[in-house]
Amino acid sequence: MVKRILVVEDESIVLLDITIMLKDAGFDVVGHARDGEKAIELAHALQPDLVLMDIKMPKLNGLKASEVISNTFQIPVLLLTAFSQREYIDQAKRANIVGYLVKPITEADLIPAVEIALLQADNAKKYQERMAQLDESLTNRKVIEKAKGIIMKRKNVTEEIAYNRLRKLSMDKQLSMEEVAKLIVINDKKQVNR
Repeated sequence: MVKRILVVEDESIVLLDITIMLKDAGFDVVGHARDGEKAIELAHALQPDLVLMDIKMPKLNGLKASEVISNTFQIPVLLLTAFSQREYIDQAKRANIVGYLVKPITEADLIPAVEIALLQADNAKKYQERMAQLDESLTNRKVIEKAKGIIMKRKNVTEEIAYNRLRKLSMDKQLSMEEVAKLIVINDKKQVNR
C-alpha cells in the first residue's frame, strides 16, 4: 500500500523539491500547506500516513501545529528545519515527533527518514492496539472471575463447578462468557439493591 504524505513547507522551491523526491520514491503526496493552520486543516481532512513539517512558518509554527496533529489525529510528524538548536529538539520531543531533519535536505537523507518514521508510527499503532486488546482481555477476565465468585457463593460450589456452569450458560444462551458474566454481575447487583 502506497503511503500518503502531507508536506508542510512555506518555501516554494523546498516544497517542490521534497514533493519530487517523495513521488520519485513511490510515495503519494496528498497535499501541501504553507502554514501551521492549513496543515492542521489538511491533516484532519486528508488523514495522511505522515506529515512532513517545517518548523518556521507563518501563522502557526510547525512545532505547535505538529503537537495538535499528533495529539488530535494521531498522525506522525517528521520535522524539517534549518535549525538544529537544542531548544527545538527539546520542543520536538514534547510534541511527539517521530523524526527531525536539518535542511538542506537531500534525497539520501529524506527517504530513509520517511521510511523509518512510517515504520515507527506503524509499530506505535500496533503497540497501542495490543495494549487495548490486553486491557479488554483483563477487564473481561475480571468480570468472569467476579461472576464465578457469585456462582460459588450463591450455589455453594467449587471454583471449577462455577466455571463449568458459566461455560454451559454461555453455550446454552449462545453468548460469549464475558456477556454471560456481565449479565450475572448485573443481576447480582439488582438482587443486592432490593
